[in-house]
Amino acid sequence: MSVPLPSGFAIGHFTDAAGGTGCTVILAPDAVAGGEVRGGGPGTRETDLLSPASGAREVQAVLFTGGSAYGLAAADGVTRWLAEQGRGYRTGLGPVIPLVPAAVVFDLPLGDMDAHPTAEAGARACDAATTDPGRGSVGAGTGCAVGKLLGPDHWTKGGVGLASDVVGGCRVTALAVVNAFGDVLAEDGTILAGVRDGRGGFTPTAGLLREHGAPGTLPVREATTLVCVMTDARLTKTDAWLLARAASTGIGRTIDPAHTVVDGDAAYVLAAGDREADPFVLAAVVPHVVAAAIRDGVRQATPLAGCPAISRS
Repeated sequence: MSVPLPSGFAIGHFTDAAGGTGCTVILAPDAVAGGEVRGGGPGTRETDLLSPASGAREVQAVLFTGGSAYGLAAADGVTRWLAEQGRGYRTGLGPVIPLVPAAVVFDLPLGDMDAHPTAEAGARACDAATTDPGRGSVGAGTGCAVGKLLGPDHWTKGGVGLASDVVGGCRVTALAVVNAFGDVLAEDGTILAGVRDGRGGFTPTAGLLREHGAPGTLPVREATTLVCVMTDARLTKTDAWLLARAASTGIGRTIDPAHTVVDGDAAYVLAAGDREADPFVLAAVVPHVVAAAIRDGVRQATPLAGCPAISRS
């Protein structure tokens, strides 16, 4: 079943199944943008544009990509693609300057360690943009996994998830790329996907840490959950920033533990529309939409390189 997007938005994937990586672009009408990074191991580009103190009020796209820091090169392709469409910040001095915040996940272990999205991949994701995008092990979710404490033999496949709701006449849709160190929790608080125990179930990450402590060498910056909330509500830049903080709450509700020193967790908000909205109400609902998108990411995922998914364990 497809998940509706707010009017004017489109999502495109570039998927390298053989390399175990990819990228996902969210194309927007000129959108008021806000964002927040809460993880201790972020990999980002143009994140300062999302601060309410920034003079850049609008952006044209957000890119989520695999390949760790190498994958940020895909944002160059998105920037060039937007420039060719005449979309970007107009300086009055010549060509437009597209503004494309980007963030990465570390997905190298499940694929080719030398594979990562390039500028061409970013442009191809833009070419593929649609209002009915794929979910699961596609785009930036291709090489994602969750439950990483005990190493790859115990991981469960993650991926790209979507969820949507209508709040006071405004459409709110969240996209999540789920590559968490911790466990993804189901609606009832049980583990939906996480550290596999070898008996068809899961062992809580927090319990393992409580009992055994952290391993001698943590997998630094090798896990991340990325979220982008899209809406047709009319918001100020400060509203969008506060809504991004609410979106981060959705990550914390659904992933245990979240925002750790080894996660690059980040949440972005894109608001492009003229529908009246109460930011207070939106902030109350958005964490639920984000949580649903995160769960969708693991429910839609398919196995890769010996890493099983809950859909086909």
